[in-house]
Amino acid sequence: MQSKKNANVQKKAILAIIGIIVLMVIVLLIYFFSKNVNKNLNLGNNLSNKTNQEIEEYILNISSYEAKIEVTVENNKNRTAYKMKQSYISPNIEKQIVQEPSNIQGLETTYDGNKLTIHNTKLNLTTVYENYPYITNHYLWLNSFIEDYQKTQNHKLYEEAGQVIMEVTLDSQNPYASSKKLFIDKQAGKIIKLVVQDKNQKNLVYILYNEIKINSLKKEEVLAFQLKELSSMQY
Repeated sequence: MQSKKNANVQKKAILAIIGIIVLMVIVLLIYFFSKNVNKNLNLGNNLSNKTNQEIEEYILNISSYEAKIEVTVENNKNRTAYKMKQSYISPNIEKQIVQEPSNIQGLETTYDGNKLTIHNTKLNLTTVYENYPYITNHYLWLNSFIEDYQKTQNHKLYEEAGQVIMEVTLDSQNPYASSKKLFIDKQAGKIIKLVVQDKNQKNLVYILYNEIKINSLKKEEVLAFQLKELSSMQY
């Protein structure tokens, strides 16, 4: 009888030890899971909890980006809207694909630092412009804004309504575009929009960033991108 009682005590002790071990494992799992979640959130939000100057430095050191954007271009006669995908790799590789409007859907524009290639996927037609220097002044590109911001002293950094604004004044001889403004949501840590305005602060180009991945492209992707563009021209 005594041995049976001792066996029950031992069994209860073993079950208690197992319960304690299981509880410890659960606590550790919860701890590491929450730690990794917080770590991932911090990694995925590179601009949050930073000063305005740190945000400015981060923007100016962008080496690549991928973006889905909505573009509105205005003039005295009409307004035209586009949806596009953009890819940029420093120092001068750019690719843009039009998603809307439907009449130019699939139109691909690629610049490799020297030549501009325009490919119409619907008609399977390709046009190449050698020694094309004008793409660097293109208003649709974030890297073009960064270049303008860096090469002139006519820029400023300020904050309005929770948004950090980087503004650059363009060449006064330009009869149309007078300034570019990049808006960053400080709390969310996201680039929101890029606006090109005339001297009367009327919007000429309005770019909304629906999605943007910064410094996401790697060297291997750069090489693959260059090889793909090279092979597409060999026909």
